[in-house]
Amino acid sequence: MNIAPRRPMGLAEFLAWEERQEQKWEYDGFAPVATVGVTVAQAVIRRNLTTALHTRLRGTPCRFYGPELKVQVAGSIRYPDGFVACSPAAANDRVIHDPVVLFEILSPSTQAMDRIVKAREYRDTPSAMRYVMLEQDRPAATIHAREGDRWVVSILVAGETLELPELGLSLPLDELYEDVPFEASPDEADAEA
Repeated sequence: MNIAPRRPMGLAEFLAWEERQEQKWEYDGFAPVATVGVTVAQAVIRRNLTTALHTRLRGTPCRFYGPELKVQVAGSIRYPDGFVACSPAAANDRVIHDPVVLFEILSPSTQAMDRIVKAREYRDTPSAMRYVMLEQDRPAATIHAREGDRWVVSILVAGETLELPELGLSLPLDELYEDVPFEASPDEADAEA
């Protein structure tokens, strides 16, 4: 049985197609990719991130956007969990082309994509200065920061501060994890028993 190979979908074709869809789809440069639902932990982290950045960015040219708005990065279309852009956007814009800081909240079903594919796409986007991956099962973050032509990786844990010099601000990591209902690890559960 012969199956005809499917031709890649172009960016303009994808954007027109996605406008007619009920759910959000990302675009990997060739075809649509379905997005997945979120957990309570992800929703709480996202709310804390939105509150922290919205408040701190008041009075600056930069704006925080949540996952409802898409970005074009390295030929792909993505819906990051959050991002900051510092150039003006029109009220009817649906795609932002110059994100400065991008955030993803990792989950078991997306972490390989977030850690490898999106990290490369964000690195290859000249406006992107920082990519922050937030764990959802413990207060921790992996940060990729642009230094010249390369990404420098650092890790943060509870009690540390996320520095965002491109925005002129700092975020205590604990603030982003406030009210997150973490599940006890097997070791912690044994200790409580």
